[in-house]
This record gives sequence, structure tokens and C-alpha cells, in this order.
Amino acid sequence: MIYGYARVSTDGQSLDAQVKQLRAAGAEKVFKETASGARADRAQLRRVIDQLDKGDVLTVTRLDRLARSTRDLLNTLAAVAAKGAGFRSLNDTWADTTTAHGRLMLTVLGGLAEFERELIRARTGEGRERAKVKGVKMGRKPKLNDHQKREAIKRRDHGEETLAEIGRSYNVSGWTISRLMERG
Repeated sequence: MIYGYARVSTDGQSLDAQVKQLRAAGAEKVFKETASGARADRAQLRRVIDQLDKGDVLTVTRLDRLARSTRDLLNTLAAVAAKGAGFRSLNDTWADTTTAHGRLMLTVLGGLAEFERELIRARTGEGRERAKVKGVKMGRKPKLNDHQKREAIKRRDHGEETLAEIGRSYNVSGWTISRLMERG
């Protein structure tokens, strides 16, 4: 079975042209949605993917109707493939997993996306190491300064106040006070 998925971003736009194109391409059932492509929780897209069976084909008019980023596109296509179904974009003829050529193109696209992720990860790691060498402290700024920590530890060890009471006086939780350690 051929399923269609039509999406527009705002209520002011019309789905009619997409639906007409999808029906002309043989879509027996068209799922229509008005939602931003950047949203991950598109209910109609989820519904159509849930209904796919082995041998079915999900069709869209253009790739941007399905996904806003390469990562989103690849994740969606992986969900379609996991159902044993194919995918076809009418205006992006290279994006057709029902043909060997289309599968090759999408495999190359996936490889490039993975390569890009690795480059970003490597550059981020190198930058983090350079920052540490320069003495930059990573992570969140401590809520208590050294003097406050020493005072809180003394009060905690004295045992006359609860951790929550001590924490409230410094505008932190009792858990924060319980994790403080003496610096030796």
C-alpha cells in the first residue's frame, strides 16, 4: 500500500496541492498535519509510521515535508525501514528507498552525517582539553563560595541544625550541604 504524508507549518497554508500530488502518485491513504517540521512529536507522522507494513511505501511531495534536518530525516527513514517499508519523495527523485540507487544515496547521506558528528565530537573534545590547560573550570559554577562551604561544614558537623535548615540559610538544598567535604 502507498501511504502519503502531507504537512504544512501554519494554519494559513493549504495541504490541498500536496494531497493532490500524493493521490496522483498512487497514495491510497494520506495523513495530513499542520505542525512545524522542527517538532519531534508530530502525531500524524507517528500514526502513518505505526501503520506501515512490510512492502508499503511512505510518500511525501518533498523531503522538507518530512524532516527539517539530516539527523531527523535519517531517524525517520530508519523507523520506516524497521517496518520493512520503503520511502519515496516525489520531487527529490534520489530519495527513493524502493530503488537500489535511492538506497545508495541515502546510505551515503547517512555516512556523511555520521562523519560530521564525529568531526564535531573531536573538535569539541579538543576545545575542552585546550580550555582545561588554560585553567578554565568546566561545569556549573558552585552555589557556595569557599567561606560558605567551610561555615556550612562546621554547622553540619556541630549537629544542632538539620541539613535543610543549613541549606535554607545559604539558599541551597539540604542535599548540597550533605555532599560538602572538608578540604584537607
